[in-house]
Amino acid sequence: MARNIQSLERAAAMLRLLAGGERRLGLSDIASSLGLAKGTAHGILRTLQQEGFVEQDDASGRYQLGAELLRLGTTYLDVHELRARALVWTDDLARSSGESVHLGVLHQQGVLIVHHVFRPDDSRQVLEIGAMQPLHSTALGKVLAAYDPVAHSEVLETDRKAFTERTVCELDDFEGVLDLTRARGYAADVEETWEGVASIAAPIHDRRRMPVGAVGITGAVERLRRDGELRSELIAAVRDCARAVSRDLGAARF
Repeated sequence: MARNIQSLERAAAMLRLLAGGERRLGLSDIASSLGLAKGTAHGILRTLQQEGFVEQDDASGRYQLGAELLRLGTTYLDVHELRARALVWTDDLARSSGESVHLGVLHQQGVLIVHHVFRPDDSRQVLEIGAMQPLHSTALGKVLAAYDPVAHSEVLETDRKAFTERTVCELDDFEGVLDLTRARGYAADVEETWEGVASIAAPIHDRRRMPVGAVGITGAVERLRRDGELRSELIAAVRDCARAVSRDLGAARF
């Protein structure tokens, strides 16, 4: 069995200690509560402080949880709520469209898949929760880049790699794609990321009307298109799903 890393265990114990009881604790309080020498405790606290997980009050010298730790917690709760609110609607979308459904959020210059509903047939499929998709070529990524300023900045800094001959890589052309996405309220990927595969996605907003994710369907090009165009009923179904999740998150006028 692999051995635990003692310094990480001690850091975790400090964070739990600061999360409960008094709001702020001094070095002596923390060291004595955890059975550590003051020098050891101070070294761990200093590292946690440098990473933003702990803050020290200038006047009293006492420690409390830092903003970075609170931000990570909020991000977890936001994603958890998004997925919980989307469960019923994404199941409905998979049934009505006959295609697989993905729910994605911005993460490390890409799209993190946080929920995946299989295509409702007997075909062999692989669960893609936790997978990453590119921002610039996928429908989910384009939606995030079009509506989320942070995602837009991220995609400008990434290497917009050509996955197929249809991938839009040049900046001016890509900005045009984002303008079109905002104008029509959805994004498409027709063989820009994977040959023979198409996808449609729409944005999800929260009660502050901030973009918090994207939902979309993915399937074979021949199923998503008719007469060379994406099927209008599938576009409508994806947009309706996004609006429904947005309403459940408290967004008005969706």
